Amino acid sequence: MNKPRLVEKKYLLPFVLLTTLFALWGFANDITNPMVAAFQTVMELKASEASLVQFAFYGGYATMAVPAALFIRRYSYKSGIMLGLALYALGAFLFIPAAAYQEFSFFCISLYVLTFGLAFLETTANPFVLSLGSKETSTRRLNLAQAFNPLGSLMGMGVASFIVLPHLWSDRRDAAGAIIFPTLTEAEKSGIRLHDLVVIRDPYVAIGLVVLIMLVVFALTRMPRTESTGEHARVGDTMRRLLDNKPYMAGVVTQMFYVAAQIMVWTFIIQYADRLGINKATAQTYNIVAMVLFLSGRFISTFLMRYVNTRLLLAIFATGAALCTLGTIFIQDIVGLYSLVGISVFMSLMFPTIYGIALENVNAEDASLGAAFLVMAIVGGAIMPPLQGMIIDRGVVMGLPAVNASFVLPLISFVVVFTYGFCQYQLSRKHGGV
Repeated sequence: MNKPRLVEKKYLLPFVLLTTLFALWGFANDITNPMVAAFQTVMELKASEASLVQFAFYGGYATMAVPAALFIRRYSYKSGIMLGLALYALGAFLFIPAAAYQEFSFFCISLYVLTFGLAFLETTANPFVLSLGSKETSTRRLNLAQAFNPLGSLMGMGVASFIVLPHLWSDRRDAAGAIIFPTLTEAEKSGIRLHDLVVIRDPYVAIGLVVLIMLVVFALTRMPRTESTGEHARVGDTMRRLLDNKPYMAGVVTQMFYVAAQIMVWTFIIQYADRLGINKATAQTYNIVAMVLFLSGRFISTFLMRYVNTRLLLAIFATGAALCTLGTIFIQDIVGLYSLVGISVFMSLMFPTIYGIALENVNAEDASLGAAFLVMAIVGGAIMPPLQGMIIDRGVVMGLPAVNASFVLPLISFVVVFTYGFCQYQLSRKHGGV
């Protein structure tokens, strides 16, 4: 008997268009991560205050994921995509007045609105990809689509590395490697702040224009209606079924911890490198290397899933991530930084695999709301980075540099991911899975 194709010919064009969305939100995610360090310097903030960038960014997901799902249930996947793109563009264009007013809170509001759009896109695109073909190949198909997410991330990191961070006057250093900006007069700081905020603004305006073009493309393209064509169940009935689905609920919790770990690992690479005397622009190159490893791991893990149970592979990769995190915590030289970068290889398959496992036994009529809570779990990326920032602000913790010790939070998260993968693997074996 022939195995079902990963992507059927009739769904190829919609699948290709959907993969561009994964790249678009990857760009937004990973141009924003280094902005935490940039805002920390130019706005003279504590690490915990600067990490409110991530609180605003991922808080938008938590706010809008469920409304997005209800919108999709009433209308269609295509409508959800178009509204998501419109909100994405609006948030990007709000960077124009934010830079003009030089208010950190205005930038946070802009990112909050931008992620309303990303919540719509993720709530829509992930289950849409799962529905484009056989259920047997759905998790592999989502991993393939998600492989294009780090391509967008690399573009975002490249813009941050080569266009934004090197041109920030506030990050100029003296011969000893110390940042000069805090020693300047208020008048000198004002001029530098104006320059730097414009440098930060421009890439968001540019991506806003790209998003508008994609909005036109989707408006003109006929997309398949693969969602349930009958009457949707009442929301209350859907909620009861989801709450009774233990693998799904455990998946939501696990996803929250995983996203928190991913954001912490990528956000604080720059602070980790800073302790070693590495400037922001150079430190961001380590973020790029991490993303290349992440992208490579995504394709490798998609291939391995042909031969290894996805749940077991998730547990194995979580073990690798935890070991690298231990190196990040306890090794205080450049090797610790290499360990931190290496975590990305093992994170590569986690988001789509947790997502696919959690939704595997969710009814088609419940899929949009089920997907919404998995996207809403991204709130972990809003809650945990400020906590890690608070640890970093302490300077030294239990004899370790605080930035090293702060990575105990990602370590806990990877233990949760391991537990989910291993337990789901045991259950699949018990029920005759392979």
